[in-house]
Amino acid sequence: MPHRIEQLAAEIVRLQGELDREIESRREALGWKLKEGMVAFEHGLTVRHRQLRLGIGTFMARSPVATIASAPVIYSLIIPLALIDVWASLYQAICFRAYRIPRVRRSQYIVVDRDRLGYLNAIEALNCLYCEYANGVIAYVREISSRTEQYWCPIKHALAITDPHLRYYQFLEYGDAEGYRDRLEEFRRRLRAEGEPQEPSGQEDPSPPA
Repeated sequence: MPHRIEQLAAEIVRLQGELDREIESRREALGWKLKEGMVAFEHGLTVRHRQLRLGIGTFMARSPVATIASAPVIYSLIIPLALIDVWASLYQAICFRAYRIPRVRRSQYIVVDRDRLGYLNAIEALNCLYCEYANGVIAYVREISSRTEQYWCPIKHALAITDPHLRYYQFLEYGDAEGYRDRLEEFRRRLRAEGEPQEPSGQEDPSPPA
């Protein structure tokens, strides 16, 4: 990969870390943090959240007729999403194992936690559950497809594409025939290595000397 592209890819990773730190700072300002994967609110904050909850009757009265009428169409999408979820999971369980590609952890992409917010009524919580699942499935499948692409076709497009996955930035340039033939196995080795346990750094070998 050309040096300038490596620099840009590293900058993206750096900015992601900076964004994560800003998000953490915003969490503290809003009065909550994560403790061992569980949300912990400051004392009294949950009571305030419940006070801000909108009753279902008021919520429905404020909803436009078009919103209510279109709800069945929106929620009908859960059927193809669930099928994609199951099919993609089956696909990687079979094919990734055959190619020795590390499998994507579904739990890292499909996260359900907004139901713990006291200021959401039952309908809003259901809407959030739908969005959590729908967007989580799409992100989950995208990662599965990006690993598939790295294994079989790590080549950039000639035309610009919107919001490519992060692996795409390391792919071979369009038209780099020699690079494709010479480096395809390298891309596959790097992908397989993602599933290998990392050696602890800065630690001595615990085995006794011979």
